[in-house]
Amino acid sequence: MSRNIAIEMLNQVPVQDQQIELVERKCLGHPDSIADGIAEAVSRALCNTYIDQFGGVLHHNTDQGEIVAGESMPQFGGGKIIKPIFILLDGRATKEFKGEKIAADTVALQAAKDYLHSIVPELNLDKHLIMDCRLGTGSTDLRDVFNPEEGKIPRANDTSFGVSYAPFSDIEKCIKEISLYIDTTLRPKYPVYGQDIKIMGLRQGNSIKLTICCAMVDRYVSSLSEYVNYREKLAEEALKVAKTCTDKHVEVFVNTADCDVECSLFLTVTGTSAEMGDDGSVGRGNRANGLITPHRPMSMEATSGKNPINHIGKIYNLLSNELAHTCVEKVDGIAEIQIRLLSQIGVPIDQPLIASAQIIPKQSFTMKDIEKDVFEIIDSGLENITSVTERVIRGELKTF
Repeated sequence: MSRNIAIEMLNQVPVQDQQIELVERKCLGHPDSIADGIAEAVSRALCNTYIDQFGGVLHHNTDQGEIVAGESMPQFGGGKIIKPIFILLDGRATKEFKGEKIAADTVALQAAKDYLHSIVPELNLDKHLIMDCRLGTGSTDLRDVFNPEEGKIPRANDTSFGVSYAPFSDIEKCIKEISLYIDTTLRPKYPVYGQDIKIMGLRQGNSIKLTICCAMVDRYVSSLSEYVNYREKLAEEALKVAKTCTDKHVEVFVNTADCDVECSLFLTVTGTSAEMGDDGSVGRGNRANGLITPHRPMSMEATSGKNPINHIGKIYNLLSNELAHTCVEKVDGIAEIQIRLLSQIGVPIDQPLIASAQIIPKQSFTMKDIEKDVFEIIDSGLENITSVTERVIRGELKTF
């Protein structure tokens, strides 16, 4: 069956060439990102449990989690948690299939704890955390749409859409690379830098200003002067990374709310603000490409935690992101591309109601030079859409 793929020229200035651009990333230890990460970890654990027991993934959606902040008393050399963080796991899961019980709640709790331990190692899961699992079961009509035993392309469980764009602009690349550098290179050397980091970027013309809010772990800081030194070092390291991503002028500011007195610093016991005052919710942070981009098309869907078999809120956001970047990499002449995929509930997920590509061509290129190759990439991506499911279950695709 042919697919409804529409390709058109977009008559606007590429974001990279516009005067103002805002970009944000909430890194792994931000309460909203913790909620996303837990939701996705629980979904993957359920997928693997269902596969082990029944040979296929059963209906579930775990995209409703909440982080309720605790209370802490950080201080140089090490403070203490005085009220634990509360985490609620909710959503829907299959708990019985063909007369056999499934320990879905137990699986979910363990997956959440394992994820937290890997992301926020300073958090004592026995002392600093209270976790409750309230997974329900799905409605009958939606479970009927979800049938893992048919051996056919799954049918969409919602009428929804996914959206993405490419390529990343300079400031988007700067923010993603700085986040990655802190996680993989800087923190292993300097564990004082907590996992709760938010990077906000402003590009105004050819000038980029990056504001980094970074939780410092108090046990690794002995004094105010040492704290200030670590703050300055983070600014220096982030600037070095940014300069590898852009030729534009870059300034980096770190913890601008600090007043350089002990009572007014971003100092934490565990490395996340969830220990004191900041709550988190699934879907309130980064989009599926890892960024928050008010100058770009975005979906409000929470990608993390949705089942990877037929939930369009997950599959189409991940696929559209992949298709957009593949088009830019493989097709000459694209200055910018926006891709939107819209489903109809009950219709096979490889047959969207519309697959829309809007393209800004580079100078000297026409749509005729571009559209045939773009059409083929989108058509092929939809033909192989179940590979998204497989990679999600293996943990190969990031959802936030």
